Amino acid sequence: MDFSRQKRKLQFWTDKIGNILLRLSWHLVHAVIYLCYFTMGMVHALESHLISRGLLRKYKSLYISKINYLAIVIESEDACRTSNVIQLLQWVVALGINHICLYDNEGILKKSKDLILDKFDGVILFQDTQEDNMLLDQPCMTLEFVSYSDGKEAVARAANVLLKEYIKSGATGSNQGEQIFSESQMSEALKTVGSGGPEPDLILIYGPARCHLGFPAWRMRYTEIQHMGPLKSMKYGSLIKAIYRFTTVQQNYGK
Repeated sequence: MDFSRQKRKLQFWTDKIGNILLRLSWHLVHAVIYLCYFTMGMVHALESHLISRGLLRKYKSLYISKINYLAIVIESEDACRTSNVIQLLQWVVALGINHICLYDNEGILKKSKDLILDKFDGVILFQDTQEDNMLLDQPCMTLEFVSYSDGKEAVARAANVLLKEYIKSGATGSNQGEQIFSESQMSEALKTVGSGGPEPDLILIYGPARCHLGFPAWRMRYTEIQHMGPLKSMKYGSLIKAIYRFTTVQQNYGK
């Protein structure tokens, strides 16, 4: 009887000590991860500050000419920070990038369009133009406002165009095989409905998610994507670093 009692007691304390050790290990791992991220954040903030002050020589030479069209994708909650958006645009324009696309999922930036445009002189709305290539050759500043609904509606309209062309061609017989539309046909249909648009050379994503947040997929076949973190934590030095990394990387385009 005493032996069984001692055995249960030993098992109880063994389990208790094991649980304590597991919990300590869990907290230790979390502490290590937190310290790593904290250290990385401090290093990043310091580097950004040094870049902003112009103390890191290699970031002084930016080949801005490599960026013909820049897209800025902003998470919807951050898109409400209009003052931050305007400040970011002012930084980008000051660097010499004049052709910019602003995107957010819910179209919040479109609602702030007038307020944003008032802060810049001589801006041309990309939606009011017809020829993409001709516009990008101009030195004046152009702004494009895009949301998820634009892409969704564009695909539906483009599919309708392709369907009409397919019916018009007379290839609707029951003996016809499955029709496969090529990428060039889809691109042409998107241009027909006015939703082609140029492909950005670089997309900067501001928000917690590391994804393009619904930016039209047909417009980023060869686009470089860089995650910049939350808009409220944006830094001029981080912007310079992102553009520097893009302009110095060798790009190989497949066929």
